Amino acid sequence: MSRPISEDDLHAYVDGALSGARRADVEAYLERNPEVAEQYARFGRQRETLRAALGPIAAEPVPPQLNLAHLVAARRQSSWTAWRAAVAACLLLLVGGAGGWSLRSIGVEPGVGINALAQEASYAYAVFGQDKGRPVEINAADSTALVRWVENRLSRQISVPDLSQAGYRFMGGRVVATPNGAAGLLMYDDAQGARIAILMRPMMRDQNAPMAEHREGDVVGYAWADNGMGYSLVGGNSAASLLHPVADEARRQMRSRT
Repeated sequence: MSRPISEDDLHAYVDGALSGARRADVEAYLERNPEVAEQYARFGRQRETLRAALGPIAAEPVPPQLNLAHLVAARRQSSWTAWRAAVAACLLLLVGGAGGWSLRSIGVEPGVGINALAQEASYAYAVFGQDKGRPVEINAADSTALVRWVENRLSRQISVPDLSQAGYRFMGGRVVATPNGAAGLLMYDDAQGARIAILMRPMMRDQNAPMAEHREGDVVGYAWADNGMGYSLVGGNSAASLLHPVADEARRQMRSRT
């Protein structure tokens, strides 16, 4: 008797990493469970869309500004420059499965703790918070699938805070890659189109940390950690004075649901 079909089996099937009897077992399981089949078919389409979009980039030679010498020099600079934002965008896109490079693979030691989380959230917001075409991978209408995706990647339960009383509508989210592993990114916007985001991931260090403000160029945020999960709510500098109570509310809701 074959072992039960797991989430790992299903994702391996989508990735084309199964063969033989196990692949046949998964196909039979999907035939018996059409809702699961549709969900993973959607994941497969998203994977192919990303592969088509990022494949040409991943095939290019490593740009000079991403070589080790430039990256080490960049860590010594305190100012947020335009090219640094571009590096952040490249890293967020290429660290994941669609690309072949990562901070670890080229030997740069990633930051750790709450400071690293804050920087990762700022970088993610700089990339996706400004994206006019596709700021989220799964929209709010399919939030159940989004939560399942993030929980599977983080191996932690998560919740989506309702920030409507603060004037922010939930847009959706995605999984992003960071130097410290996968993270969930939830995106919100207000009536004027201004966006905020919450980045969350498991913490190896600073597993419990009080809320603290952080700034990175034009991005401001509040980061904290509870019971091994780290969070950072980030937005544009123009909303700095408004973000603290929103972050407090997000933290309150997530604490009440865990």
